[in-house]
Amino acid sequence: MNKTLVPPQDSSARQWYLVDAENQTLGRLASEVASVLRGKNNPNFAPHIDAGDFVVVINAEKVKVSGNKASDKVYRRHSGRPGGMKTETFAALQARIPERIIEKAVKGMLPHNALGRQLFRKLKVYKGAEHPHAAQQPKALALDPAASAQ
Repeated sequence: MNKTLVPPQDSSARQWYLVDAENQTLGRLASEVASVLRGKNNPNFAPHIDAGDFVVVINAEKVKVSGNKASDKVYRRHSGRPGGMKTETFAALQARIPERIIEKAVKGMLPHNALGRQLFRKLKVYKGAEHPHAAQQPKALALDPAASAQ
């Protein structure tokens, strides 16, 4: 009987990838980033192991959505107090904290458990083109050209 090879946790060196969110569609960008964070692009992928890489997303304020989502899509948060629900449209949140839009989209595509929280810590999102991770020498991640919004 054959045995399944499960690679040890420290066996692979983590890569750093750089993603430019300018003119990218939010959902398509988030699914690609979540796949890399999860490690699905690595040959030693296992669903219960963190085999993913680090992802740095820049130009978060320039991400696009299709249709009327800029005015219709609503982001909710709750303070935990009675009547503490706050809502905000996509356009308002993009003007205020554009990083949160990408973080929320990617987090929803990761597992909803301790592994997902560990994977989410490897995502770094920045508003502009500058980021403090130049020392890690991130490689540009090639996204699907059809995913960019025209």
